[in-house]
Amino acid sequence: MIQAMKILQLSALDLEARIEQELAENPMLERGEVEPEGDGEPRENGKAESAESEELGRVLDTLERIERDFSDGRRAGDPEDGDRKLQALQNTPDVPRSMAEALIEELAMIDFDDRKHAIAEALIFSLDERGYLAEPLEELAADCPVPEPPPATPEELAAVLSRLRVAIHPSLGARDLREALLLQLDEEDPGQRLLRKVVSDHLDDVQANRLPRIAKETGASIEEVKECLEDLRLLDPMPGADYGEAQAQVIHPDVVVEYRDGEYDVRLDRERTPELVLSPSYRKILEEAQKGDEVEGWLKKRLESARWFLEAVRQRQSTLLRIATVLFQHQRGFLDKGIPALKPLRMQEIADEVGVHISTVSRAVAGKYAQTPRGIFPLKFFFTGGTTKGTGEATSQVSIQQRIKELVEEEDPKSPRSDEELAKLLYERDGTKIARRTVTKYRKLQDIPSSSQRKAY
Repeated sequence: MIQAMKILQLSALDLEARIEQELAENPMLERGEVEPEGDGEPRENGKAESAESEELGRVLDTLERIERDFSDGRRAGDPEDGDRKLQALQNTPDVPRSMAEALIEELAMIDFDDRKHAIAEALIFSLDERGYLAEPLEELAADCPVPEPPPATPEELAAVLSRLRVAIHPSLGARDLREALLLQLDEEDPGQRLLRKVVSDHLDDVQANRLPRIAKETGASIEEVKECLEDLRLLDPMPGADYGEAQAQVIHPDVVVEYRDGEYDVRLDRERTPELVLSPSYRKILEEAQKGDEVEGWLKKRLESARWFLEAVRQRQSTLLRIATVLFQHQRGFLDKGIPALKPLRMQEIADEVGVHISTVSRAVAGKYAQTPRGIFPLKFFFTGGTTKGTGEATSQVSIQQRIKELVEEEDPKSPRSDEELAKLLYERDGTKIARRTVTKYRKLQDIPSSSQRKAY
């Protein structure tokens, strides 16, 4: 049961890796290849199960191999196993370079002596993920390794950091956002006077969209402030962002929903789930093994493990398919019309209909995705609370959030709607009655700024 629960929780990619591991460790399992026979029924294509098809020499060789590997239970010298491992290695994505590794490569292009090179390395490995230096140079100098005395000084670190800024990025090693932006501006350029003033004294006002206050305190017009903010957007707030590599998350849907002949067909994507069968060759070897010897005991343990693993995988597929089928029966409106038609749905409702515990539903949908005509979504996306409209119809939280987003997009930028006004519109137009604080919560969940921040001048 524990193994079945663990297998149920695995995503498609994790299950594929788990199956490859089991194939490598358990000789009782092998890939099952199926092909249609003349009667249209699938049959196993490979080793025959009858004793007549097994050559005596092959059986003896296999037994000897098992005895050699008895200590760790692994197959040795199996070319197919080697091919699988090589294929898995070739398909494993590269570990992305860190920002520090990328900057060390840049460092090779700078003409530093050994001492300055060591200081530069220490500075680079002290940067945070944004490319900022959180520690003062005085503290970094105290711990900075140099090839020979005297110890490194803060002045030396500052000089090396200046060279790095010229060669790599003007804001590298900045202490905060304000300094990072100022380092990219030219102090001698009179055309950047207003921009330097805004960055130095008014970043909080910029974030809060308080343009009139900036204009009043700097003596500039609103139009000049707006032009200044356009220039501000061209600056780079994170000097380390362009270095290193971020590995994209691979999403492989477990469930596929397709529209066919007026109905929605829900199925599992089995492309990444190899068909597993018990190895007929090793079953034959078990029959030939001497009663009570170590080989027989070892084989029986592997056979039992293989059977449990096969059952756990089959149970996972069956449970996931039943849950997904019932789930999309409830969310048919979403498939037809999209997010606005998403219905409130609790996991307990699906658990009751499928006849499983709610924890089984939770495990089954965790980390898994569905490919639908409306796009790819996490299965958990379809479980959401909701509220009841004035007409008695239930509407989900997700559809309400989508509606708030639409109301914000259609508003006049010079007179954006407050959360109170959004709540009133939801009731007047859609019959959805929710409190202002709930509108505020849903707005923040979608990273929609407040009305004062959205206002255009």
